[in-house]
Amino acid sequence: MDTNNWRPTAPAGEPTMDTGDWRAQLPPGTRQRIVNKILETLKKHLPFSGQEGLQELKKIAVRFEEKIYTAATNEPDYLRKISLKMLTMETKSQNNILNGLTSINLSSPSYLGED
Repeated sequence: MDTNNWRPTAPAGEPTMDTGDWRAQLPPGTRQRIVNKILETLKKHLPFSGQEGLQELKKIAVRFEEKIYTAATNEPDYLRKISLKMLTMETKSQNNILNGLTSINLSSPSYLGED
């Protein structure tokens, strides 16, 4: 038996997914593109100031991507977890804006400039 080509099989005889090397299968540049997308999302939703603040956001983006990359069981899981986190951030931000708008009493004299 040639052990170099041996793949374990599932009970139905289908080859099992080799989850140990999915990371090696990612196309070059994929992780950097994802870090860049995370950074763009962070820039929209977190306050930062100057080059130092931008560097901090980059560090956060890299650490976040690395955490998901390490925890994911396969590429779809990796992409799903990243997408869900970004969607959650977008949704929380939109909810904060809506909550801020609804807390303004649009009929108050001070809002209408009638103090």
